[in-house]
Amino acid sequence: MRLVRYGIPVLIALAGVALLVAGGDSGAGAGVVLIGIAGIVLLANVFVRLSLQSEDDRAAEERAREFFAEHGRWPRKGENLPD
Repeated sequence: MRLVRYGIPVLIALAGVALLVAGGDSGAGAGVVLIGIAGIVLLANVFVRLSLQSEDDRAAEERAREFFAEHGRWPRKGENLPD
């Protein structure tokens, strides 16, 4: 999974650097665009990871609320909660 998450942006950025070095005017422009795209892909991956983490936090909060409704107290840190 790390290969997809980090490898693809690195490969895109390397292609952009290669175009910057080897290309003429249009190659340099394309290289800058590819480096920007690599940054966008990396940022999109970060946002997806944060979104999934937030979803897990919400699910844990919901389980804690259900525990509170059933037992009348908030669960202790590390206490196993039913799924």
